[in-house]
Amino acid sequence: MIKVGITGGIGSGKSTVCRLFAACGAPVYDSDTQAKRLMEEDGPLRRRLAARFGEEIYAGGRLNRKLLAGRVFSDPAELSALNALVHPAVMEDFERWCGRQSGADYVVLESAILFEAGLEGYVDRTIAVTAPIDVRIARTCLRDGASAEEVRRRIAVQLDEEELRRRADYTLVNINLGELEYEVARLDKLLRDENRKHSA
Repeated sequence: MIKVGITGGIGSGKSTVCRLFAACGAPVYDSDTQAKRLMEEDGPLRRRLAARFGEEIYAGGRLNRKLLAGRVFSDPAELSALNALVHPAVMEDFERWCGRQSGADYVVLESAILFEAGLEGYVDRTIAVTAPIDVRIARTCLRDGASAEEVRRRIAVQLDEEELRRRADYTLVNINLGELEYEVARLDKLLRDENRKHSA
């Protein structure tokens, strides 16, 4: 079974690409959603987070995301500390999840920060999803109700698309849905063929 990491900047359309792979029958692990779940449900991770950021982040038994965000997003060192606790738990969960996907030719790991977090070592192939900057801004403004200036600031702190393309095994340009569907179907076949050749 091949493990495929899909990444891309805000508004690039990672989730659209992952839905298309899921429609082809590929199991998809959304690392952002699973990280949120683990921060609520994983006992050892909760204890480590409470020890590092204060018991009050779990006051009332549930994670106070707003309080935690206020502590980490204005301080790069605190954000790094959070990631250092959460990412290993997510990747352990991903590995367990992969073990339950028997019969799949390949699985997909969706991660906005695949390269920044060093998660590419957990996968066999990487796909970068890109789109023109004006398209990304328009999509994100529409989706999040954010201003164009806010979106530009968020884009500015992410890995730039040239670097994403350079580091990824494949690049999907997400402008036209019909073309994107064609490219995903092509990659789906390529990955299935590669896995079968490898398994033979």
